Amino acid sequence: MPIFADYNLGNVQTKNYNSLNMNTSLINNDAVSGVVKLEIEKKDYEEQVDKKLRQYRQKANIPGFRTGMVPLGLIKKMYGKPVMAEEINKLVSEGVFKFIRENELQILGEPLPNQTEQQEIDFDVQEDFEFYFDLAFAPVINFKLNKRDRLTRYAIMVDEEMIHKQIESYRQHFGLYDQMEEVAEEDLVKGIAAELEDGKPKEEGIVVEDALLMPKYIKAEQEQNKFIGAKLNTSVVFNPYKAFDGIAAEMASFLKVNKERAESVTADFQFEIKEITRFKAAELNREFFEKVFEGSDIATEEEFKEKVKATLTDQLQPQCEFKFMQDVRKLLIKKAGDVKFADAVLKRWLLASNEKATPEQVEEEYPKAMEDLIYHIIKSRIINENELKVEDAELEELAKKAVSAQFAQYGMLSVPDHLLEKYANEMLQKEDTLRSLVDRAMDDKLAKWVSEQVKLDTKVITMDEFKKLLT
Repeated sequence: MPIFADYNLGNVQTKNYNSLNMNTSLINNDAVSGVVKLEIEKKDYEEQVDKKLRQYRQKANIPGFRTGMVPLGLIKKMYGKPVMAEEINKLVSEGVFKFIRENELQILGEPLPNQTEQQEIDFDVQEDFEFYFDLAFAPVINFKLNKRDRLTRYAIMVDEEMIHKQIESYRQHFGLYDQMEEVAEEDLVKGIAAELEDGKPKEEGIVVEDALLMPKYIKAEQEQNKFIGAKLNTSVVFNPYKAFDGIAAEMASFLKVNKERAESVTADFQFEIKEITRFKAAELNREFFEKVFEGSDIATEEEFKEKVKATLTDQLQPQCEFKFMQDVRKLLIKKAGDVKFADAVLKRWLLASNEKATPEQVEEEYPKAMEDLIYHIIKSRIINENELKVEDAELEELAKKAVSAQFAQYGMLSVPDHLLEKYANEMLQKEDTLRSLVDRAMDDKLAKWVSEQVKLDTKVITMDEFKKLLT
C-alpha cells in the first residue's frame, strides 16, 4: 500500500478563491496539529442560494407550469435544502483551504472532519453552522551537518576477472556460425534420424527429417563419442534412450513425438549427418574492437582491455551513487533526531485516502512512512534554502546517459549522437520519465551539497565487498 506518495508541505491549492467573510479561526493547536473552526451564517450563503434557485426556476420543467413561470416558492420547497447544502459545502471547502493558504500553514495530507467538536448538522432547521477540521502540521526539523559527520563514497574495483568475463561476453555477442566438415563436442548437428530394427530402417518406424542435437548435451559418454569426430554426410548409429538417459521430455523433443510415445522407444537410430554448425567467438583483432567500440580506433588488445575497464567503471558508478544516497538519507534522518507528528490525524487520513487500506496495514507501515516523510521534509528544506535547481541542459545530458545505458544493455556501446539526442528528447517528452530524471538530477545536487558539509572518505572495494554493503 503506497503511503504518503505525495506530501503536502504547504503546497495547498493555489486556486483564486472568492472573498469570504465568514469567521475562521485556528483552535486547540499545538506544534504538530490544530483544529480549524469555520462559522457560517445565513448571510454568507443566502444570496448565492437565492441566485441559484432563480436559475433553477428559469429552466424548471414542471407539469402545469410554463418554463420559467414556476412559482419561486415551489422551487424553494423542492430544491431549497439541497441547494443550501451544496453552497455551504462549497463555502466550507473554500474557507478551509483559503485559511490554510493565507496563513501559510505547512500541512501534511488533507483536512479531516473533527470527531469531537463537530456537532451533527441539520439543514432542515439550522441557518447558522459551525464546522471543525483537524490539520496535521509539518514539523520543524532542526538539523546541522558538520565536519564531524562522516560519509564514505565507494568505488568498485574492476579486476581482471570482470574484464575477462566482459570481453568473453562481447566475443560471444559478435561471434559467427561456420559450417564444418567434422563434428566437435559443442557443434550443432542436423540430419535425418531413422528408427532401426535388426540393423535396418524399421518399417513404419519413427523418422525425423530435421533432427537436431549437440554432442555436448548427450548424457551417456559412449553415445556422445559416436558423434565426436564424425564426418559430414556420414551416418552414426546411436541409442537415443541411452543418450538422453531415458528422460521422456528430452526424448520427445528429439524424436518429435509425444511423451507417452517417447517413453516406449528403446531402439537404436541411424543419424545421417547433413549439416554441422559451429559457433566461433569473435577474434581479438581491430575489426572486433571497432564493432564493440565504434569509432574508437583501438589498435591493440591492451588498449581494448583498458577501454573495457573504463566502460565497466562507468556502468558500475550508478550503483555506487545509489549506495551513497542511501547513506546520505540515513545520516539526515539520524541528525533529525526524535520528530513528533500528529499521529492520530495522519493515520486517519491514510485510511480515508486509500479505500483499500486497513487499520492494521496503516499501523504496520506507519513508522516507515514517517521515516520517508522526515527525509522528504529535510531534503525539501535543503533544496529550498540553498536554491538548488536543475537546468534544462543538465536534464538533457542525464537523458542521454540514460539512453546510452539502455543501449549498452544490448551490447550497443557506441551510439551515434543524433540517435542519443532523438531518444533523449523522446524521454523528456514523457511526464513520468521527466519527473524521474528531475529527481535523479536533484539527488545528484543534494549529494554534492551534503558532501561539502561533512568529512568525506573515499574507498575502493571489490564487487563482493560492495554487495555485502547492500545486504
